[in-house]
Order: sequence, then structure tokens, then C-alpha cells
Amino acid sequence: MGKPTGFLEYERQENEAIQPLSRITNFNEFHPFLDEETRRKQGARCMNCGVPFCQSAIKLKNMVTGCPLHNLIPEWNDEIYNGNDKRALSRLLKTNPFPEFTGRVCPALCEKACLNGLDQEPVTIKKMNCIQLKQPIKMIG
Repeated sequence: MGKPTGFLEYERQENEAIQPLSRITNFNEFHPFLDEETRRKQGARCMNCGVPFCQSAIKLKNMVTGCPLHNLIPEWNDEIYNGNDKRALSRLLKTNPFPEFTGRVCPALCEKACLNGLDQEPVTIKKMNCIQLKQPIKMIG
């Protein structure tokens, strides 16, 4: 999944937030989208760890770690890396009917469970959940 050496080559990058004093003047998006190349690099950071704890929702000491929706995170990171946004969205919609909403309110338990986070920054997952396309995708059938 992703690029086998992507987690070594690319640094984690998140969407920056527009300053509060600027964003209270309008109703625009206040987390500007990552450009396409940056999204692809972030998808490449998924390291195909074999046992993806990010999507497993394991309960440890009465607390959940990993995605409680069981999103197919390594699969859609791979599709994003390879430029297959429609297939990435299709994989995401199998477990999450509202990614544009949940991507905003989710506490990103998947990122906390990412094995890449043991010795460096975890894979950017929350901001990739809202597959940030320039145009809406028409799903076929």
C-alpha cells in the first residue's frame, strides 16, 4: 500500500488553519485543502504494516484505539497515492457514508494507532478522510 519507502521519504504535513480573526469575517473553509501532489505524498506514507491497527478499533483498558468505523485506511491511502480518487472514495464509502462530515469531527483515533507513529509522525489520515477534490465526484451505479 502506498509507496514502500514513502514514510521514510516524506514528512507528515497537515492542513494549516486560517487564523481565527481572519476566518470570523466570512463563512469560507478555514482549513485550506492540501494540493494534489501533497495529498499523494501523504498517501504514500502509509507503510503497509501488515496488521493495520489504524482501522481495527481495538479496545484497550475500556478505550478504543483505531477507527471505530473500520475505515479501510491503507486501501484508500494507496488509491490516493496512485491518483485513483474515485476508487479511494468508493473504498471510503463502504464503511463511512458521510466522510465529509466525519472527517471534520473525528478525533483521529486511527492516527493514534498508526504504527508509523511509534518512532516518527503517524500517517496523515484525518485530513485525507475528506477526499479533497477540486470537483465533486459522480458515483456510477
